Amino acid sequence: MKNAEIARLFEELADLLEIQGANPFRLRAYRNAGRTIDGLTEPIAVLAEEGAKALTALQGIGKDLAEKIIVVCETGELPQLNELREQVPPGVVKMLRIPGIGPKKVAALYKELKLETLDQWKAAAENGDVADLKGFGKKTAQTILEGLEQIEQAGMRVYLADAMPVVEEILAALSKCEAITQVTVAGSFRRRKETVGDLRVLATSTDSATAMNALAEHPQVEKVLAQGDTKQRVRLRTVFDGSVKLEMDLRVVPDKSYGAAMQYFTGSKEHNIAVQRRALDRGLSVNEYAVTRDGEYVCGRTEEEIYQAVGLAWVPPELRENRGEIEVAERGEIPELVEVSDIRGDLHMHTTATDGKASIVEMAEAAKARGLKYIAITDHSKRVTMANGLDADRLRAHWKEIDKARGKVSGIEILRGIECDILEDATLDLDDEVLSEADWVIAVLHYGLKQPREQIDKRLLTAIKNPNVSIIGHPSGRIIGKRPGADITYSDIFKAAADHEVMMEINAHRSRLDLNEAHAAAAKDHGIPIVISTDSHSVNGFTELQYGVFQARRAGLTKNDVANTRTFKQFQKLLR
Repeated sequence: MKNAEIARLFEELADLLEIQGANPFRLRAYRNAGRTIDGLTEPIAVLAEEGAKALTALQGIGKDLAEKIIVVCETGELPQLNELREQVPPGVVKMLRIPGIGPKKVAALYKELKLETLDQWKAAAENGDVADLKGFGKKTAQTILEGLEQIEQAGMRVYLADAMPVVEEILAALSKCEAITQVTVAGSFRRRKETVGDLRVLATSTDSATAMNALAEHPQVEKVLAQGDTKQRVRLRTVFDGSVKLEMDLRVVPDKSYGAAMQYFTGSKEHNIAVQRRALDRGLSVNEYAVTRDGEYVCGRTEEEIYQAVGLAWVPPELRENRGEIEVAERGEIPELVEVSDIRGDLHMHTTATDGKASIVEMAEAAKARGLKYIAITDHSKRVTMANGLDADRLRAHWKEIDKARGKVSGIEILRGIECDILEDATLDLDDEVLSEADWVIAVLHYGLKQPREQIDKRLLTAIKNPNVSIIGHPSGRIIGKRPGADITYSDIFKAAADHEVMMEINAHRSRLDLNEAHAAAAKDHGIPIVISTDSHSVNGFTELQYGVFQARRAGLTKNDVANTRTFKQFQKLLR
């Protein structure tokens, strides 16, 4: 198991224990353990193999925690957590996904009002029971209703980034099975959607029964739900978001149908309908088995054959949403999409000066180790009090520390930056005098996201027109599946950004991915340089970069559309 997966188990354990009213010191210990594990640069499993002594050398890890970590690393499970999942109803656990409704409030509503299902929570918020409860009120009730709407829209889907290590582990194991000759994952996962639901895996095999046994016996598989000669459905063991377990379909297909099956099961439905219409116009039929003419096999071994048969260039999976890619493929003008290896700089990250877990030097060294050539240290401004945001004096002192770090870390450029809040009254959190001293200023919306569109637009335009602002970070402020973004007139904002040479960010954090693909494509059309940054809060945060690149690819962005693919000297020329 990856460090992040193990860390989430301890965080979930703390949440469930808090719902049950456990000792606060015990809760803090589990949460600190999760943060420690998530911030490690080496796999916790390696230390676990050395025994409890190696684990207790870590900050905040005592003997009891060390023993639990060893159990998790050896079995993939935390028995105490499994017991709590049985005791706390799934509907209560799901409520933890609503921002602003923490474990304490969930526990109070669960115990006082006996709310166990999402329908009960909704009814209590609507009929006034929540508002009447001491310490709550109408605002909390409204927050619950909005959160429930987000949960309903998200359904049983999880972040792509959360599912990816599990899927990759299973695929790696299946690829080693001697009976399997080819294997890949299709569906929304292959299209790199922000969230994924049920997973679809395709394989060719000399022995389908052996192939399906390989999946059934994998440690990540909890139960085989159905199995035929060439189809199998399983439930995975990993619990996402405290209550979601994904299911996976395995389809074993003949070699001659592998490409057709990949194209069909990758989707999207809208894209496939467009492909099938083109086939019909040519007297062909396309399905998951092959391209046929009058019932006779034409092709199907590769996806390239499928697209060629209907007069199209091969379309990258990320673009298959029927948003103009068919016409582009017909002209043979599919762009060469940006790759993770193209990114040379990361321009949004945090250190221990605010809410980060690593020092300036540690972040710079970690970025350098990943092949980056330049970074910007962008800690929070003072408005974000919960993150120990910086006022002007502390910021200037922080920048002096960045200057010192430049002399300690060679081979990478370090910009003096700041993530500056755009306040609710349409002013910036720091004055122009201090902002003018920065190399890189990210202006962001963190608060007041529910303000009317006119005020949100005014705030963003104020930042864009400020000559010290370099970029608008995570423009909508959304949290996927949990908090909707601000209501923005994107056409006006993008026109102003283009006019004032202000860049736009794709924040690569798995829960943000903001701009989304549609808005990123629109920003590109306005000629706005896009920056893909990780918003890292630890040395491990740089792994999020790939998810921002996936988002950029879904927007049709090329290397030239992304500002931080440039060399440092080239990038400097883009700065205002």
